[in-house]
Amino acid sequence: MSHQTDIEIARAARAKPIQDIGASLGIPPEHLLPYGHDKAKVDQGFITSLSDRPNGKLILVTAINPTPAGEGKTTTTVGLGDGLSRIGKKAAICIREASLGPNFGMKGGAAGGGHAQVIPMEDMNLHFTGDFHAITSAHNLLSAMIDNHIYWGNELEIDERRVVWRRVLDMNDRALRDVVTSLGGVANGFPRQTGFDITVASEVMAILCLASDLQDLQRRLGDMIVAYRRDRSPIYARDLKADGAMTVLLKDAMQPNLVQTLEHTPAFVHGGPFANIAHGCNSVIATTTALKLADYVVTEAGFGADLGAEKFMNIKCRKAGLSPDCVVLVATIRAMKMNGGVAKADLGAENVSAVESGCANLGRHIENLKSFGVPVVVGINHFTGDTEAEIAAVQAYVAGQGAEAVVCRHWAEGSRGITDLATRVAALADSGQAQFAPLYGDEMPLFDKIDCIAKRIYRADEVLAPTAIRDQLRAWEEAGYGHLPICMAKTQYSFSTDPNLRGAPTGHSLPVREVGLSAGAGFVVAICGDIMTMPGLPRVPSAEKIMLNDAGAVTGLF
Repeated sequence: MSHQTDIEIARAARAKPIQDIGASLGIPPEHLLPYGHDKAKVDQGFITSLSDRPNGKLILVTAINPTPAGEGKTTTTVGLGDGLSRIGKKAAICIREASLGPNFGMKGGAAGGGHAQVIPMEDMNLHFTGDFHAITSAHNLLSAMIDNHIYWGNELEIDERRVVWRRVLDMNDRALRDVVTSLGGVANGFPRQTGFDITVASEVMAILCLASDLQDLQRRLGDMIVAYRRDRSPIYARDLKADGAMTVLLKDAMQPNLVQTLEHTPAFVHGGPFANIAHGCNSVIATTTALKLADYVVTEAGFGADLGAEKFMNIKCRKAGLSPDCVVLVATIRAMKMNGGVAKADLGAENVSAVESGCANLGRHIENLKSFGVPVVVGINHFTGDTEAEIAAVQAYVAGQGAEAVVCRHWAEGSRGITDLATRVAALADSGQAQFAPLYGDEMPLFDKIDCIAKRIYRADEVLAPTAIRDQLRAWEEAGYGHLPICMAKTQYSFSTDPNLRGAPTGHSLPVREVGLSAGAGFVVAICGDIMTMPGLPRVPSAEKIMLNDAGAVTGLF
């Protein structure tokens, strides 16, 4: 019997009017700015009025390192929110918006899957409410103003060799990684080498996701360093008088988006920095708003816990004053087999010994998450081919790590397939066990922070960084940026920088290729290994299968 696709399930759903979803959280209709009938933005005035309310419980969903077998982190986030609602809890979900690049590439959308999805799925995975377009426009306005300033006399004495602000596009396009601009003669400006990053790697994206309000947004935008003079002194966005116009472009994008799950649990979908090249969390303003309106807020951090969860703890929670009450670590039996050496084509056969071998990756993530002082529960995202013996092997291993593994069938069954996990998560969140603390203190030197993450999270033996990088980090410390946290940019597929090194590798080194100062966002980026800030499309991109059918409906999204 053939199963319905994600898009078929989503299209068959009957959404409630968005005003009803807002009402379930106590948001009056006059404070919702509708985009059609099933999505809306929550206005800033209402958000400000919530400041004196107590916070609900914050639950983070993260995962093992992703494999081609699939893990289902967003699906579990959505399912858990529905499960909490099913057991009588007032719950809300906070997830990121989808980037067009991965949608048309190979990763797919970001709305969940099966019977644990956020709707409207098509809108969410395409243009949604236009937030990413606004971020792209604001970012590239600054790019245009930099080149324009140089063209009209360069009063700020920008060194054209040291313009660090690249352009962005919300698409995977390897041809734009390195480009030369302003060719064609004097009228087109001064030629220089530059390039494009994907929009989700933009510092503007990070700022929108970390800013508390429009005033904070403009201050952070003004703090962005875009270039340097010949004496190496920085040029800020505010020096170009760009911060005001950028804020205007981002005014509506700053307001969180409210939608719903298939089972009508409220879902805030806002912001979308990648976790392998940015900090990988939805916006602070969406999370803090949800915490004022719901008793339990389920959010996620991108890719594996070594990237997304580490940055959620060390960047987002540190900067926003948040403290998670419980962490759900998502794993699948199939992924355990792949980490145990089984090829993707052979995952259908029972292989308990491979499962046991592959659990090392899971165990390291459990240990890492516990080091932040937060209780951890493992959610086994169930696939139909999983056997009882394989499930028992994972549960036994997790029990040996001092945690519990709960089987979840939300993909096939919706909320009724995840009530066991919801009950356990609510109990842990209410227990008061969490004693959250970031991995390192603000006062630690920048290189030592990189070293701390490399050794304590990745289990690297050493950090390899040229003298020039170490000198640059010391220079930023002398300039007053030493208190900033680190945003590690590396492959999501491994604890190491080698994407093919699965499991729980030791004895490896962490090569730092480049460092960047995101002064507006408030972190230092360490680019490790061969990670790209502008991805490319695969040999057969998903875009080849996305089209309109005869009825005018979108097909091929997943």
